[in-house]
Amino acid sequence: RCSIGLYNMNFQGRSYETSSDCSDMTSYLSRCQSCRVESGCVMVYERPNFMGNQYFMRRGEYADYMSMMGMRDCIRSCRMIPMHRGQFRMKIYERENFGGQMHELMEDCGNIQDRYRMSDCQSCQVLDGHWLLYEQPQYRGSMVYLRPGEYRSFRDLGVSSNRFMSMRRIMDM
Repeated sequence: RCSIGLYNMNFQGRSYETSSDCSDMTSYLSRCQSCRVESGCVMVYERPNFMGNQYFMRRGEYADYMSMMGMRDCIRSCRMIPMHRGQFRMKIYERENFGGQMHELMEDCGNIQDRYRMSDCQSCQVLDGHWLLYEQPQYRGSMVYLRPGEYRSFRDLGVSSNRFMSMRRIMDM
């Protein structure tokens, strides 16, 4: 079970707590500048409806997450990440709509250029588990959270980049 508490600066003032996905927090809290993840892992988003830049948070306190993570705006939506037991599998494709080279991953990949000679990943199918994709090699840059399903184009997720170079399984809850 995951839960997150959102607050004004340094856990002061109004707060909002949830243990389920929230697609639009603006009606609960107009300005969120600190948060506390009570349990599990959570993805937070800069725009409503799970769109825009995304940030991964584990259990802990984030007194000033905006400067710590380089967020330009406050949290507008959040998604709880369920614990996954079992194998992890994802098919990555070089181009949108499952085009170009295809490779199946069952473990983290720090650089698809080095491992598979792929210039980038522009679509994928998550078969098992929950994954984070990163814009740059070695798990750096903008990230996107993917759960099981088909992703024909990362543009549909409303993220700043539609090309990803490294992928990591979400395992240690």
